[in-house]
Parts: sequence; C-alpha cells; structure tokens
Amino acid sequence: MQQQMPPNNSTAGNKEKVVLVGLVTDREEEYRIEEYLDELAFLVETAGGIPVKRFIQRLSQPDRKTFVGSGKLSEIREFVKAAEVDIVVFDDELSGSQLKNIEKILSCRILDRNNLILDIFANRARTSYAKTQVELAQYEYLLPRLTRMWTHLERQRGGIGLRGPGETEIETDRRIIRDKIALLKKKLSQIDKQMSTQRKNRGALIRVALVGYTNVGKSTIMNQLSKSEVFAENKLFATLDTTVRKVVLDNLPFLLSDTVGFIRKLPHNLVESFKSTLDEVREADLLIHVVDISHPGFEEQINVVKETLSEIDAADKPTIIVFNKMDAYTWEEKEEDDLTPPTEKNITLDELKKSWMASGNDPVIFISATKKQNWDALKKLLYEKVKEIHITRYPYNDFLY
Repeated sequence: MQQQMPPNNSTAGNKEKVVLVGLVTDREEEYRIEEYLDELAFLVETAGGIPVKRFIQRLSQPDRKTFVGSGKLSEIREFVKAAEVDIVVFDDELSGSQLKNIEKILSCRILDRNNLILDIFANRARTSYAKTQVELAQYEYLLPRLTRMWTHLERQRGGIGLRGPGETEIETDRRIIRDKIALLKKKLSQIDKQMSTQRKNRGALIRVALVGYTNVGKSTIMNQLSKSEVFAENKLFATLDTTVRKVVLDNLPFLLSDTVGFIRKLPHNLVESFKSTLDEVREADLLIHVVDISHPGFEEQINVVKETLSEIDAADKPTIIVFNKMDAYTWEEKEEDDLTPPTEKNITLDELKKSWMASGNDPVIFISATKKQNWDALKKLLYEKVKEIHITRYPYNDFLY
C-alpha cells in the first residue's frame, strides 16, 4: 500500500527528500494512519525536508527486527534508490537494533518520529533554558542507541581492527553521556529554582495558561489578548519557550502564559525535560484549552492534550475550551434523504456547537482568532472566570469590581 505525494518544486531547492513509513495495526483504522502521516509530513516540512512518498503496511504488530515486513522494506529500498531519497522517517519509535537493521538494508539515513521531533525542538530552541532542555532530551534519546551509531562509524572507517576498541569507545561514550545528562539535570534544577522564585515574585495576580495541541493558534490568541508580538507561525512547535504577559480586561488584571504545544506520541524524555517549562501550566489557576476545530482529528487532539495534562498533574484545573479557526471549518453536506447518522466529516458547525456545549462541565466557546469572530464573547467569558477565582481567593478585595 503506497501513495505518491505531489512534488513541491517551488520550495525544493537543496532540501532533503524524505519518505514516510506508517504501520496499521489491528487496533487502528487505515484512515487514521493517513491522518498520522499527514502530521508526520508536516513535521518533516517544519524540519526543512520535502516528503516525496509514503508507504503504509498492515501488520498485527511491528516486526521486532525491521518494524515493517521484509517485502515492504524491499519495496521502500527500490524507491529510495531510484528516487535518490535522503531520509526515511518512521511514524513510531524505533529501537536501536531496528534502526541498525533498517539502515543496513535501505543504505540511507533513518529517523523515527521521536528523533524528528527532537531535531525540530533543537532547531526551534532560542533561549539557553530551552536549548538545555532539548539537549538533555537528545542525550537521553541517544544513550540506548550508541551501538547503532558506532556500527555506522565502523562501516565508514572500514570496520576491520576496530571491533575491540569500538566496544571500548562505546563504553567511554556512554560514561561521557551519563555524566553530561547529570550535569544538564543539575543545570536545569538550578534554573528551575530561579524560575520558581520569579513566579513567586509576580504577586497575587491570577494566572491563566494557554494549552493545546501544537499549531492550534495559541500564540495568535496570546497576541490578540495581550496586544504583544509573540512569535506565531503556521508550523509545528513555533513556540518552545514559555511567554508570560500581563493582560487587563476592563479593570481586571491577570497573567497569561503561552506554552509549548502538545503532540501525539510526544517523546517521553521531552515531556520530562520540559516539565519545568510546563510549571506555568501546573501552577495556573485557569487553563484555556485551545482546539483547532478545522482539523479532521481535533477530538483525538483533545484527548492527547488531556493525557499530557494528566502526566503533569494539571488535569483537574478549571478550564475554558476554545474552539479556534471556526472560519476554516468545513463539512460534507448530506443529501436530504440520507438517514445515516452524522459523522465528524458531515456534521455542521451549528450541530457541533450544540453537541459540545451540552457535553460537559467546562464552558465552551467557538472563535476565529485571526478573524476576531466571537472575540468579545471570549473576552467576556474569560473576564467572568478570572473574576470568579479572584473573588474566591480575595473575598474582601472587591474594589476591582
């Protein structure tokens, strides 16, 4: 099963050509894998590559040696050789032995989803703090895969006579990397203490944090509410460093923070190293969960965000669900005599609003941040929620109202 992807000649230049590989297991529907590979293609483009083709295979479980079957791998190898592909990216985490075996067969660079995300984070990190967090995650990813890297080096240098010293070099490198990881953790711990002190020094203002899947429009909402210029771009992980701004709605001030976006299968070591950055979420009084209503898989994205919030002990906080990009929402209109139940592809926006607004305890609002649709309603809702928290916490400080 394979699908040719359209060429992107206008941006090709010297960018690396990339093949995408996904696996359909017994627990997953094929259309979901297409959506996952769409996201993987977006990750590749964010990293600066050009997706040229995708391969999908149905297996009950990944092959322990090569992830996909030998026949599919041969098919990929033929295309890689004919099209002079630079990189093959797999939409799952690969073990060190799988990376080694696949690279030997395909004779090109192999990345898994985690490695690709780490590469994007490394490229996007701007501050010393973000760079340190990414570096820690990279070393933790690298440590169990050193054998594969040394095999690659031995092949380049001939291999003969290097097997003994190579093993010694591996152990030396492991020790160096473990020491480096310990130093980075110590450095992050010191910075965490400084940042914790900064948060305490912000006074008694209510804290509100924007959370959501990556590329849902959090930074755009941040810019509109705070009248600031937080970097916003139609790429994944445009924001890595937490940005905090003071916002005043009518006469009510509060602190608003924009944090790194979440994503499906976010590497665990990235979550761990960025937990300090996510303290802004953990210590927030109110969360604004931003959702891209125009994305076909927005419900799964909501679940990914909820799972990540649970991981950082922030799942039970008061939350406003903001469905953004309502101007871009599309659906397939059903025929009048079509009696089939509505699906996520043919439900209208009005039907979607009614179902979500009646579905839970969290307040729900639909907006377009770029078009400022329903913007006043969002500000009014946010004002009321911040005011509720403020009155509860400071019952005698009612001069603001």
